[in-house]
Amino acid sequence: MAEGEKIIKINIEEEMKSAYIDYSMSVIVSRALPDVRDGFKPVHRRVLYGMSELGVSSTKPYKKSARIVGEVLGKYHPHGDSSVYFAMVRMAQDWSLRYPLVDGQGNFGSVDGDSPAAMRYTEARLNKIAEETLVDIEKRTVDFQLNFDDSLQEPTVLPTRIPNLLVNGASGIAVGMATNMPPHNLTEIINATIAYIANNEIDIDGLLEYVKAPDFPTGGVIYGYKGVKEAFETGRGRVVVRAKAEVETEANGREKIIITEIPYLVNKAELIMKIADLVNEKKIEGISNVNDESDRQGMRIVVDLKKDAIANVVLNNLYKQTALQSSFSVNNIALVKGRPQMLNLKGLISNFVEHRHDVVTRRTQYELEQAEKRAHILEGLIIASDNIDEVIKIIRAAASPDEARENLIQRFELSDIQARAIVDMRLRQLTGLEQDKLRAEFEELMKEIANLKDILASEPRRMEIITTELEEIRDKYGDDRKTDIVYSSEEFNPEDFYADEEMVITISHMGYIKRTPLAEFRTQNRGGVGSKGSTTRDEDFIEHLYPATMHNTMLFFTKKGRCFWLKVYEIPEGAKNTKGRAIQNLLNIEGDDQVKAFIKVKKLTEADYVNNHYIIMGTKKGIIKKSLLADYSRPRVNGVNAITIKEDDELIQARLTEGESEILMATRSGRAIRFNETKVRCIGRTGLGVRGITMDTTSDEVVGMICVSDENEDILVVSEKGFGKRSKIEDYRITNRGGKGVKTMKITDKTGALITIKNVTDDNDLMIINKSGITIRLALSELRTTGRATQGVKVINLRNGDEIASVAKVSAYKEEEIEEEEIEEVIEDVTEDSENVGDSSEEINDNQE
Repeated sequence: MAEGEKIIKINIEEEMKSAYIDYSMSVIVSRALPDVRDGFKPVHRRVLYGMSELGVSSTKPYKKSARIVGEVLGKYHPHGDSSVYFAMVRMAQDWSLRYPLVDGQGNFGSVDGDSPAAMRYTEARLNKIAEETLVDIEKRTVDFQLNFDDSLQEPTVLPTRIPNLLVNGASGIAVGMATNMPPHNLTEIINATIAYIANNEIDIDGLLEYVKAPDFPTGGVIYGYKGVKEAFETGRGRVVVRAKAEVETEANGREKIIITEIPYLVNKAELIMKIADLVNEKKIEGISNVNDESDRQGMRIVVDLKKDAIANVVLNNLYKQTALQSSFSVNNIALVKGRPQMLNLKGLISNFVEHRHDVVTRRTQYELEQAEKRAHILEGLIIASDNIDEVIKIIRAAASPDEARENLIQRFELSDIQARAIVDMRLRQLTGLEQDKLRAEFEELMKEIANLKDILASEPRRMEIITTELEEIRDKYGDDRKTDIVYSSEEFNPEDFYADEEMVITISHMGYIKRTPLAEFRTQNRGGVGSKGSTTRDEDFIEHLYPATMHNTMLFFTKKGRCFWLKVYEIPEGAKNTKGRAIQNLLNIEGDDQVKAFIKVKKLTEADYVNNHYIIMGTKKGIIKKSLLADYSRPRVNGVNAITIKEDDELIQARLTEGESEILMATRSGRAIRFNETKVRCIGRTGLGVRGITMDTTSDEVVGMICVSDENEDILVVSEKGFGKRSKIEDYRITNRGGKGVKTMKITDKTGALITIKNVTDDNDLMIINKSGITIRLALSELRTTGRATQGVKVINLRNGDEIASVAKVSAYKEEEIEEEEIEEVIEDVTEDSENVGDSSEEINDNQE
């Protein structure tokens, strides 16, 4: 240790804290965050000021970028040359700044992410609009500070006439904070600023009448307004931006998606590569090729689609999985009087107006000082011209200029400045014309001085000047918006990824479900031999077949009274000859629960539809319940309670009606009741329901419930020992609900208990499954109509004590063929989107056994 030195021990923890805080503040204040007044970080401010001092204005020839960078580095910004060059490059890129401040010549990069050429190859000069940020800087309008080596002065802020922070935005990462401010349209911002000047009490909603949303240099579409409004109100928000795309159809009928604008800060080359990767990985279907056809006229990305692809579905998938839809996270943090602060739209505008007011005040003071100095000199010159002979005499008699000044000061009571001006006066100013000019200039100056003093004394005058200058900037540089706005939008709807194609939903007797494109059923010609239907187990068959579209919804009701939803596109797709998936595996159903009813509905989001349709539910113990479809229009993953079921009861059926159907309920003891559904009042989703039919014994139970809206339908009942009876609906008189009903079949030991009730026509067949597993198909057209109270006829011969397990109604077909008329009915049902979809009379069977 050298002599005289000593070691001072300090706490390393405290030293690190102190050093890091100093570093943090340096980064925050002197590097990463923009000043709220001019919207620049130090590096950008120094580049513009350096270019101005170098004389590379918009009317002068370009200068080498290396020359400009050297000027800025050597005088103002003692950091790496790349930081200065890339800051200048960004200010020249019309896809980075909404209003570029630098006019670059040469390779300044591209929207594909290409790097700019080295600074020795490129040239630059100030853009015209950039000069507006430097106007009046020589009039002491802003404070100056010493540069890094105290050899020069540099401005602490620029006296900008344009609200640069709002129109060009800013981004930066400091220590513990960051800023990310979107660009806006100059015309909109200036109009809002003028409105603020006119009324300082204007609120955010008032400003939003002028500033619609951010306006990105790359255009695109702002998708949804909630995040925009939140950002304007609080300074933080999420703005969703989509690419601008349209669908074109080629001569051969194929479609292609043309993308002409992409979201802000998205790399076009990477975007195209991402689309290609998703296509190769089969994560996006329907794309055959992607080409970049961009040129000097503008951007053009062409996505060629396959022949069967749906353009809107592909486009929505691209929005979902690529940067064609991006979000801009707004975080309006800027330096206000040297401190970082979160600012909303009004805060940003008010700070800019305050800065302009300060600039105008300081400029006026400077101009007043200069005018008063000139007037003072002119006053002396006028005195001299009025006494020109004596002045000449005094000057000629003096031995030196200093003596002449002293003599003039004593004789005419002049100031030193006036005396110097008189001594330095040229002979041509002694002419009469020049003397008149002096007096005219003096009079003009006195008017100007009075005007400047009035400006300094009147704040409204200063605000008027600010407004006028802003209007000049708007008229000179204002333009139309580049970014469109879609005000009402939501997050991605799963339906967006599926075309609303026609489907056929098939549900087997044992609970297997699938969807099949209707196109598969359209390939049969009249007179064909039919085609193989679903592959099912030996004892299984297709019991329900619904025409539907991909955006329809299937409702599933379980015996415990739960309701579940599946969109048609959520049902596994299968060919005609596949079995499908077990419904139990698609829904979150408890192990001891079982699906008992299926209903297909249209859009659950259409208020008129859900408020004019009803769901009728019947239970084993004779309870009936009627609820609005609207109560079941908000799907939940785990389902909801559709009806409260008591311990010894269970749901057996659910039907969709329009409010005017006839309801029939039948019991094991062979009784049935008929009443109009208007007798059942509509109750809420969790209600118990009301009595539908009263049974004599506790062992009796309801075996079926049907809703009939077509008077041409007959009523079919079947008993467990193979007896069945088809009767006219008129045979069942209409009563009030809750009664014991009338006899629907004479139940004896020979017939066995009633097991089902169906509404049928001659176009239906009956599928009967015995407990032994045998399945038999019976044509109902062969079953004649008989009276209500009869025993019925034998519809199936049972052997060795066998009994019927279940009965299903299916559509009739002959000689194992699918007739073309049958398929046309399905097509017509889908096309017209029949509202009577809950009625099993419209079920169609495609079983080819």
